[in-house]
Amino acid sequence: MKTEPKAAKKPPRSSPRRRAREFALQGLYQWSVGGADEAAIEAYMHDVPGFEKADSSLFFELLRGVRAQHEELRAVLDEYLDRPFGELSPIEANILCLGAFELLRHPETPYRVIINEAIELAKSYGGTDGHKYINGVLDRLAVKLRPLETGSAAGANAPEPTNG
Repeated sequence: MKTEPKAAKKPPRSSPRRRAREFALQGLYQWSVGGADEAAIEAYMHDVPGFEKADSSLFFELLRGVRAQHEELRAVLDEYLDRPFGELSPIEANILCLGAFELLRHPETPYRVIINEAIELAKSYGGTDGHKYINGVLDRLAVKLRPLETGSAAGANAPEPTNG
């Protein structure tokens, strides 16, 4: 009996929002490691192949927002880290800041989407098991920042009030 070879799978297409997150991560890396300023990063990105397919408004918001609120984001993340923020790899530190920023500033985006996008960034750009660390930190942060959405609010499991 002859079997047909399996068709090669095409890599999944990146959505404009995922591309925006990827480019924002690259820009934040340029800023945190190379010291590039915002204007230089933004100018550079316009010349990068594929940038035209990204959600540019999300890219700019993520890049500018994380840079502007970096210290606040670090403070929010600190209680969930097992080591000082400065000891994280630059990729993982920036992915965590992106995730924290979205959890704080984009309540319309489901927390699971934010965490999954961060995990995918870590798998693509981070260390071997970095995605596991990203998942653990952002999952615990989501419980704190979005208790109703995560189902962890004190009253989430309370019985419904009765009429009586």
